[in-house]
Amino acid sequence: MSLGERIRNRRKEIGLTQIIIAEHLGMGRSNFGHIENDRVIPSSTDLEKIATILKTTPNYLLGNSDQKETITDNADVPDWATNKDIADFRKMLENDQPVLFDGVPIEGEKRQRVLDILSGLFWEAKELNKETYGKKRNSKKRNSKKPNDQDSKE
Repeated sequence: MSLGERIRNRRKEIGLTQIIIAEHLGMGRSNFGHIENDRVIPSSTDLEKIATILKTTPNYLLGNSDQKETITDNADVPDWATNKDIADFRKMLENDQPVLFDGVPIEGEKRQRVLDILSGLFWEAKELNKETYGKKRNSKKRNSKKPNDQDSKE
């Protein structure tokens, strides 16, 4: 199956139109139609955006993986997570990579449990990092502020 066919099939599976995807990509419907008809190969940036919109991975669209859904579909992504955070999460837990314990693949429910635990740890670490970075940033801002008139009167 070609890239365009995989994009078209996945788009129809999740019930999106060419117009909706084209708007998210900042292009016309006919341009996106050319991608689906394999007349145009999308840039790597556009392919990543298409995969995100279609809730899948570029590897699936390219035919390098048979796993349609992204891990973030099954995981609870915090409200505060940015697109970069989600991209980092995807890189950490690539769907097409086996989960191994002592060199033996873990599959089925056990695999999903391991991935759920790893995702929880990942988001906890991200949140702690943001809190720490935010405190450092805020303390730098406080130290650089000039005292206002009320502070100088005391």
